Amino acid sequence: MKIPELTTLCYIERDGQYLLLHRVKKEKDINKDKYIGVGGHFAYGESPDECLRREVLEETGLTLRSYRARGIVTFVYGDDIVEYMHLYTADAWDGELRECDEGDLIWVDIDKVCGLPIWEGDKVFLRLLSENAPYFSLKLVYTKDDELISVQLNGEETERPET
Repeated sequence: MKIPELTTLCYIERDGQYLLLHRVKKEKDINKDKYIGVGGHFAYGESPDECLRREVLEETGLTLRSYRARGIVTFVYGDDIVEYMHLYTADAWDGELRECDEGDLIWVDIDKVCGLPIWEGDKVFLRLLSENAPYFSLKLVYTKDDELISVQLNGEETERPET
């Protein structure tokens, strides 16, 4: 029996920009060459908040002071990967940004993010974040060729984003 992965994903915001991680430093990476928020896998026994704070600190050098849980994203990739991502936004922190060993950290205007190489389904939750939607459950199902084949928002099938 396969065990789902538990992760956090955070979009840190300042002055109309998100801090994105351009995943270019790991050879074997499902997110290779994509722009994503920061976060990562739970350590055993961690809560989502503990994982979020630890992963953001490890990847960016920043200690979050203000953040908010925004939703849960069920990411299904072929028959091999099921990941439950706890999605957050953050708007206050301490510390200085440092280099990340997983990719390049870049501040990007929020309205430009969807024009970058991102997962197609990320456009759905990025829209929900921009609309300040209440806490949501989003399921994104992809083929092994990165094709988004199903989008469910709060248990209901919905339209895939326009590309």
